[in-house]
Order: sequence, then structure tokens, then C-alpha cells
Amino acid sequence: MAKIIKSPSIVKAAGNKEKIIREFIGNVNTGTSAVSVAKMKSPEGWEEPGQTPEFDEYTVVINGTLKVSCKDGDYIVGSGQAIIAHKGEWIKYSSPFPGGAEYVSICLPAFSPLSVHRDDE
Repeated sequence: MAKIIKSPSIVKAAGNKEKIIREFIGNVNTGTSAVSVAKMKSPEGWEEPGQTPEFDEYTVVINGTLKVSCKDGDYIVGSGQAIIAHKGEWIKYSSPFPGGAEYVSICLPAFSPLSVHRDDE
């Protein structure tokens, strides 16, 4: 049976500045552990600690520019572009450019604080 998600849950974000995470589907909002879908809005100058997650993350930038750092270098992902980060690989997200970034993130399996493995943990 289909289920409409009437509104997202706001999830606390890691990082040096306040980033807004609106989880539509996932552990917090729907109790779904198989996948999470969230819309993010990060301000200019935001960055979070690096991480080595136990999930694949598919990110589509809607507005602005996102910087994604990996062991093999940095990627600049602009509006209308996407990036895939594979589980078990170190990655770090930031929005150092004017205007920050607005993007949608899909994690398989769903994001969990226990499975993200941030550098400062």
C-alpha cells in the first residue's frame, strides 16, 4: 500500500555551521532502514567531518555548489549535477562557495549515526 509522507523530520547535522536536514524517508521520519531520502541546505562556509560510511550515498545538487573531498581528490558538484559516494570509502562534504548548497541525498541502506563513522568519533 502506498503511503504519503506529509512532512519531513528535521535532523541535527554535524559540522561547523548550522545545516538544515529534512528527512522525508529514513530511520527518523518513517522508521525505514532500507533507504533514506533527505533534502539538505548548507550555508556558505559549512563543512562536516570526514566519514567512512556503511552506505552508498547518491547526491543531487539542486542549487549552489557542493565540494566533495575523497581520497583521490576534490570534486566540485554544481546545480543540476550529481555524485555517488560508495560505502567504505572516505568522503567529506562542504559548501565553501557563495550561497552555500541545496541538495538531495539518498542513502542505501538508510543513514544512521551508528553507520556513518565520522572522523572525530
